[in-house]
Amino acid sequence: MYDIIYGFTTIIAKIHEQILSINDSGGYYFDDKELHFITMGIFGMLLIFIIHPVFKLLAKTGHTMIITWVYVFTLILVLAFAIEIGQWYTGTGVMEKEDMAYGITGFLVMFLIFAIVRGTFLGIKQLVRKDDRDAGRYADGR
Repeated sequence: MYDIIYGFTTIIAKIHEQILSINDSGGYYFDDKELHFITMGIFGMLLIFIIHPVFKLLAKTGHTMIITWVYVFTLILVLAFAIEIGQWYTGTGVMEKEDMAYGITGFLVMFLIFAIVRGTFLGIKQLVRKDDRDAGRYADGR
């Protein structure tokens, strides 16, 4: 998980440098606030155009748990970063990537356990329903 977070941070830093290079060499001279406004606006809209159709399809096919997972995972990522930044800013702790990695991994492991338990429960429930339908069919003599 540490490697993933570090890799993601590196990618963001490279993109940031590229945007600054385009801004400086293109003669645009947007300030920091304007660049944040433009890039986050464009990035957000790209995500809308990609994610909305996917979520719409998932909802239509009854896969709302996947939508829920994506939403909660996103919140966990934001929360993990916010906690570490808050510790750094307030001096109440040390900002460590490992803390973020362990927190995110904790969610992933606990969700995996939940998914296994849920899948087992739903599988048993489906088998019981099938047995009930079969029992009713045999009771009618069919």
